[in-house]
Amino acid sequence: MTLDSAQANYTTTEKELLAIVFALDKFRSYLLGSRVVVFTDHAALKYLLKKADSKPRLIRWMLWLQEFDLDIHDRSGAQNLVADHLSRIERAEDSADVLPIQDNFPDENLLTVSSVSPSTTPWFANIVNYLVLLFFLL
Repeated sequence: MTLDSAQANYTTTEKELLAIVFALDKFRSYLLGSRVVVFTDHAALKYLLKKADSKPRLIRWMLWLQEFDLDIHDRSGAQNLVADHLSRIERAEDSADVLPIQDNFPDENLLTVSSVSPSTTPWFANIVNYLVLLFFLL
């Protein structure tokens, strides 16, 4: 996730909450209806969701987060080494080598059933592929 110029001016708490909102929005269809546990090293987020008088932007995010069965746990960076390390990696924003993240997938690549060897293709593969793509793969 790359912050735009306005988001770069957010406080640390707002940036942490924005990251949670962004991640939940990205995986919303998979997470709705199930319990979601978020581990964060920012203890203030746990109490922010219970605070009534906040900025309108935070209130809007908190209302949106109520769609989820959300449970926020505080875990220090020392207990969560991988996430702590990833959050501290320097990004080469000015580099021309930075490629955009491709998060859009063509429909024909989603939910298709395939295997390495045609002889081991499950018996239901053609049916599933037809239901997903509306045509048979040969």
